[in-house]
Amino acid sequence: MNRRTGPIVAAMLALTLVAPAHTVAVRPAHADAPAGQMTWAVHFTLAPTLFEPAETPGLITPFMILYALHDALVKPLPGQSMAPSLAESWSTSPDGLVYEFVLRRGVRFHTGDPVTAEDVKFSFERYRGLSAKMLKEKVAAVETPDAGRVRFRLKQPWPDFMTFYGTPATGAGWIVPKKYVEKVGEEGFKKHPIGAGPYRFVSFNPGVELVLEAVEGYWRKTPSVKQLVFKAIPDIATRLAMLKRGETDVAYAVTGELGEEVRRTPGLTLRPTPFVSTHWLVFADQWDKSSPWYDRRVRLAAIHAVDRQAVNQAQTLGFSKITGSIIPTSFDFYWQPPAYPYDAARAKQLLAEAGFPKGFDAGDFWCDAAASGYAEPILNYLQAAGIRTRLRPLERAGFLKAYQEKKLKNIIYGLSGVFGNAATRIEAFTISSAIYAYGGYPDIDGLFREQAAELDHKKREATLYRIQQLMHEKVMYLPIWQLVLLQAHGPRVAEPGLGLIADYPWSAPYEDLKLKGK
Repeated sequence: MNRRTGPIVAAMLALTLVAPAHTVAVRPAHADAPAGQMTWAVHFTLAPTLFEPAETPGLITPFMILYALHDALVKPLPGQSMAPSLAESWSTSPDGLVYEFVLRRGVRFHTGDPVTAEDVKFSFERYRGLSAKMLKEKVAAVETPDAGRVRFRLKQPWPDFMTFYGTPATGAGWIVPKKYVEKVGEEGFKKHPIGAGPYRFVSFNPGVELVLEAVEGYWRKTPSVKQLVFKAIPDIATRLAMLKRGETDVAYAVTGELGEEVRRTPGLTLRPTPFVSTHWLVFADQWDKSSPWYDRRVRLAAIHAVDRQAVNQAQTLGFSKITGSIIPTSFDFYWQPPAYPYDAARAKQLLAEAGFPKGFDAGDFWCDAAASGYAEPILNYLQAAGIRTRLRPLERAGFLKAYQEKKLKNIIYGLSGVFGNAATRIEAFTISSAIYAYGGYPDIDGLFREQAAELDHKKREATLYRIQQLMHEKVMYLPIWQLVLLQAHGPRVAEPGLGLIADYPWSAPYEDLKLKGK
């Protein structure tokens, strides 16, 4: 299966209501009853927002839990970037204005209630996460002609509808039970989430541990592993120590020297897992004329100051890609920018030309605490060039909230691992109205509006290429890399699920996982 989203979107636009709908026949596999427990050491603090499809924030993180607890109409599965799930088929009208989904029969939430068209409509209307405003502005109506069919009517043709709705670009297509949410309320749902996924909620100790249990009869297949346990272990050395002692079966984000230690340890397996997570520095004050970051030369100096390949080698054993862009290379409409090389002397020269021959105090350097191991070496290179800054790590939920509310200043360590294409990534981070943008440029905003309704793939590509060229020329960001996570698993695991879904970093689908002896 081609990993680019372009052919997918093109194929979707080619579908019509009179043509055969996109469908896959699924026959549940006969399997033994689920047994055993698999435990993960995750690298961030677990929070109830991760259980909530309506609040997906522009990171791939929540899908780690959503793939277990919940299900979507359409989602990536092994070999398919957009696979039928709760919807057994979907189609689009010849004018590109109507998308119709036929729901899979017999699928139920963990309450026992059937998944219906009303649940789909409710979940879309309730969605308030990344891109909610844009999705709702472009959808004229959600119709439910009967319990098994849902129609989305668009105000105008929109080539990215399925990119936003049918992939983890957002959580809008992940379905929650209307009756249950209305019964227990929003806070009640977060305390005890109910979904239609392969695992049901058992218990949650905030910030410590989440326990889930297999759902027998899940439509795709009954899971092999009975219980999943996710433990929040932010310290990397502790994650590895637990893996060695057999206290956890999978350890996420094992970086640097500890990755080499995994390789040397009998019984442990290192699994580099590529995905669509690009990392970059945001110069949040580049639109403030009183800030040093307003000067393009200062921003360019920062790029030349950082030896990204050395950081890559130290942190991810050289597996990550140095792309020079915030857009993943596998995304449709990706444009490869020219490389800005590491050049410490050029960095200092540019700072001197900008009026800072002795460097300057750059204030705070904000990051998600889980990314502090990546941010620290970047900071050290900036310090060496004379850009003096202080690392300010925040717990993930707090970091995202402050980032979205525009409360952070100076330098921000930005990242995203959600699916999509160049337009979806630009929409979230670059245009002036973006949820994570601290400013914007009129020429980029104008070009973005121009491409948004363009159905001609080549014309749209040219416009999105031009936007990326402008992002590069204006030095809006310091692109670091497209991350490859170093994951590790222990000797009890037969199938950890890492890399089964292309460009996805976590174990999935959970119903495909296996322990040895099963």
